[in-house]
Amino acid sequence: MVGKIIVTGGAGFIGSAVVRHLINNMDFEVANLDKLTYAGNLDSLASVSDSPRYRFYQVDICDAPALDAVLAEFKPTAVMHLAAESHVDRSIDGPADFIQTNIVGTYTLLESVRRYWNGLAEESKAAFRFHHISTDEVYGDLEGTEDLFTETTSYAPSSPYSASKASSDHLVRAWQRTYGLPVLVTNCSNNYGPYHFPEKLIPHVILNALAGKPLPVYGDGSQIRDWLYVEDHARALCEVVSRGVVGETYNIGGHNEKRNLQVVETICDLLDELVPGADDRDERTGRPHRSYRELITFVKDRPGHDRRYAIDASKIERELGWKPEETFETGLRKTVQWYLDNRNWWQRVLSGDYRLGRLGEQA
Repeated sequence: MVGKIIVTGGAGFIGSAVVRHLINNMDFEVANLDKLTYAGNLDSLASVSDSPRYRFYQVDICDAPALDAVLAEFKPTAVMHLAAESHVDRSIDGPADFIQTNIVGTYTLLESVRRYWNGLAEESKAAFRFHHISTDEVYGDLEGTEDLFTETTSYAPSSPYSASKASSDHLVRAWQRTYGLPVLVTNCSNNYGPYHFPEKLIPHVILNALAGKPLPVYGDGSQIRDWLYVEDHARALCEVVSRGVVGETYNIGGHNEKRNLQVVETICDLLDELVPGADDRDERTGRPHRSYRELITFVKDRPGHDRRYAIDASKIERELGWKPEETFETGLRKTVQWYLDNRNWWQRVLSGDYRLGRLGEQA
């Protein structure tokens, strides 16, 4: 029998990559549950939306009756929980939404899933999985240049976002220990790739550069992140939900540590090669610029900004055989080229039209 997976937050950046992978490369039936906040974009699922193995439910994970109804109708064999508020800057400006979605929403989902799971026959109950997708930001930051986050690193979140995700991780593990719910947890490094919402660093830099706008870099740009191509991450998540050991945590990283300034400079160099000269003149001077690097602007650092994240992904490679296929260089080139080739997608995001109807449909 074909497995049936619910993906919460399946219209988001990582969630949509997971849905596309499940439909295009595996045999699962997929139910996408998404509230469609600003970050949920059904345009990102246009390539799979007509599949007979895909269905969409506009559901808030804080709505227990709606969750109960979907679980009863769809009868999943697994739930992959990606729905979350995820932007650090937004969490600093307004933490309440992060508490509500990431903590209260995860609790509500866990309880709905537990009710559903308790009603399953013993064989189905044993086969069921609840896969919670989290972030490396729950670990705080690293002091030494050689240290890595492992699955046993103590939690030390720095922002309202990471604190809310840490809380949700603890809830998931408690529901296994207290109620026996068969859970899996993954913590990933910074994702990038196609369909990334333009407020995040890499797409923001690409689109600002194309418009001749300043490229803001926090502080001196020395913050270090481990970058993971989103389609590599989707493959890893599907391996974990399919073959991971119940109760285990798997860290997923790209083995690509880069300073933020390096990331911005690399994007500029790729654009210099692929699109010499901006679509518009430098917004500040009105003059054409010779290199996109001239648009780099250093701005005041944000509060509580972690200095370095780096993932030890050896466990998932050793136990499940996963490792990233993309280097940072190959993945970033694919990403920049995707934004150049898919202007309609990001122009609809910037205009807000993506919230009115799916790409190619009447709103």
